[in-house]
Amino acid sequence: MTPADIQQAKQRFGIIGNAPGLTRAVSRALQIAPTDLSVLITGESGTGKEFFPQIIHTNSHRKHGRYIAVNCGAIPEGTIDSELFGHEKGSFTGALSDRKGYFEEADGGTIFLDEVGELPLTTQARLLRVLESGEFIKVGSSKVQKTNVRIVAATNVNMVKAIGEGKFREDLFYRLNTVPIELPPLRDRVDDILLLFRKFSNDFAEKYRMPAIQLTDDAKEALLSYRWPGNIRQLKNVTEQVSIFETSREVTAEVLLPYLPSYNIEKLPVISGHDNKDGGFQFSNEREMLYQVIFEMRKEVNELKNIVHELLANRTVPNNESLKVYGQDTTTPLSSPNIIHPVIKTYHLNDNSVSDGEIIHSENDYEEEPYTMEDIERETIRKSLERNNGKRKKTAEELKISERTLYRKIKEYNLE
Repeated sequence: MTPADIQQAKQRFGIIGNAPGLTRAVSRALQIAPTDLSVLITGESGTGKEFFPQIIHTNSHRKHGRYIAVNCGAIPEGTIDSELFGHEKGSFTGALSDRKGYFEEADGGTIFLDEVGELPLTTQARLLRVLESGEFIKVGSSKVQKTNVRIVAATNVNMVKAIGEGKFREDLFYRLNTVPIELPPLRDRVDDILLLFRKFSNDFAEKYRMPAIQLTDDAKEALLSYRWPGNIRQLKNVTEQVSIFETSREVTAEVLLPYLPSYNIEKLPVISGHDNKDGGFQFSNEREMLYQVIFEMRKEVNELKNIVHELLANRTVPNNESLKVYGQDTTTPLSSPNIIHPVIKTYHLNDNSVSDGEIIHSENDYEEEPYTMEDIERETIRKSLERNNGKRKKTAEELKISERTLYRKIKEYNLE
């Protein structure tokens, strides 16, 4: 696919942004469109997965056939088989006449199964038969029917985990996943955030007949540093809310932040967690990670304090001799990234004034330097890089963040 083809597709379907992951997804959709291969689109909720089945359909030989989009998560389990495959009159209470299902209606075209991970196991077995042989049976019928439909599916569910938990059929996953397309989350498309905001702002200005809102520099920084758990959908909603409720058309960070839920929590270190293979627990959120780091710091401080006391209690020192102890102030966390230089502390021991193990601090005790959550994040990333011998891909996997986010953090913290 040429850059011109990709750009044309973006313009046609209103896709904004130039992030490499997004461009790669559009390119792949255009490449496989002329085939009849089934496609599985994955990505977090709100990343715009619904546009890609349309790209595939309109650039395929089926473009003159029907395109039907089905939200599998919105149909009750008791009726989804009837919706997809149809039913015979009298097959269940309320079946007053024969009904065609979506697979029969979309014959010769494309069917988009959104939230396919929510399908019941019984329906998954029926869908697998359609993928393998193009055959299906209506609810309440024994007659086998044929359909010629291309299936494009999408999900925000971790399919590997769902398979492991017995919630999704492994054979169906491999049938659907003939061609995978993965959409990046908005936090990995930092350069696209302001472009999207400007587009939404202009759209809502036209819709509500008012001037478009403008962001100050600190408001732009707030947008860029937020993690956007709801992705593009959340950004669009925030833009609409600000457009409607704010009278001033120039929006500052102070005005914007109340529209960003849990802003401060979202800016905490970027490590998430899960149960590891040894049965231990890796931090499920940044706050727990922070508490654990502080606990370990306290533990190190207490251990060092005990060592110093033992050394001073067991060592014979002539009168008026100064003993220099190299280390950190016991009030300062040893692992704090801000305190990386050794500090020389001098203690005066005198037989007449100091008992065994007693410590008298000199007047030149240094002032404790503060440490921040950014310091802890920097140190966590640095140690992970060391453990993985500088290999960024493995480091990103260990920290459960994207490589793009890791590169940005390495540059931000000067960890090259």
